[in-house]
Amino acid sequence: MLKRFVCALLVFVMALELAACGAGTTGEASAAAKVIGTTGSLIPVEELEPHSSSKELGWQLDMPEKGEEIAVITMKTGEVIKIRFFPEEAPKAVYNFKLHALQGYYDGLTFHRVMENFMIQGGSPDGTGADGESVWQEDFEDEFADNLLNLDGALSMANRGENTNGSQFFINCTNTPTDASIWDQYQQGFEIYKQDPDTFTKVYAEKWLDMDKVKKQGKYKELYDTHGGNYFLDGAYSTNQTGHTVFGQVFEGMDSVYALSQVETDSQTNKPVEDMVIEKIEIVEYQ
Repeated sequence: MLKRFVCALLVFVMALELAACGAGTTGEASAAAKVIGTTGSLIPVEELEPHSSSKELGWQLDMPEKGEEIAVITMKTGEVIKIRFFPEEAPKAVYNFKLHALQGYYDGLTFHRVMENFMIQGGSPDGTGADGESVWQEDFEDEFADNLLNLDGALSMANRGENTNGSQFFINCTNTPTDASIWDQYQQGFEIYKQDPDTFTKVYAEKWLDMDKVKKQGKYKELYDTHGGNYFLDGAYSTNQTGHTVFGQVFEGMDSVYALSQVETDSQTNKPVEDMVIEKIEIVEYQ
């Protein structure tokens, strides 16, 4: 039973990894909080260091505060998606996305890979998923915060492995609450993992949910059971500390995200049959 579950999970995770084959202190984190009007000078990546936050798990679902810089994604077909950012926990990812957006990098690009009940992915200039780069023209490292999860609506960095973030991103959209029975299977696997991590990694999977961390964060399972999402992508909760950086959350337009995730796609590449064009991404202050 466990082996069948692991095999199914690995296929799902590999689908996302293949989809992304392309390319501190409070003061430091605040550099990513306000980017509008500062596009003339590039902040060095090493000056953007995440720092711990006292905010409780689930806070990412709160509405933004007045004056926060948010993203407004407008699709060519008219859908509008609004996203808040988490510059303290993921300053590099936030700054990278904001600056790209302000400079028009994403305008006219597509959501080139769409997987129903999983995610929609964009940020590839040639639309193949094999290109794209950060504002620093090189990969930057992952930023995992234990109070941010890949819940439905979470904006996360796509990557091709550990610390390989560039320009590509995705929005989690499973469109269904997590089946609560899944946690028993993860607990079963984790007990085996704890007995012999090396053997577990070789026989079952390279990564697994650290259920001790899940248990410590009491609301973890409740949030996924209620809102849905891709828990196996949470780097802060994986046994090998790999996953996908959460740096934003949709707070308006999630119905549009779900609708976009259900378009017809090529069965081999998951590329939409008709291009899903991003007309523009604006960075504005929330009013």
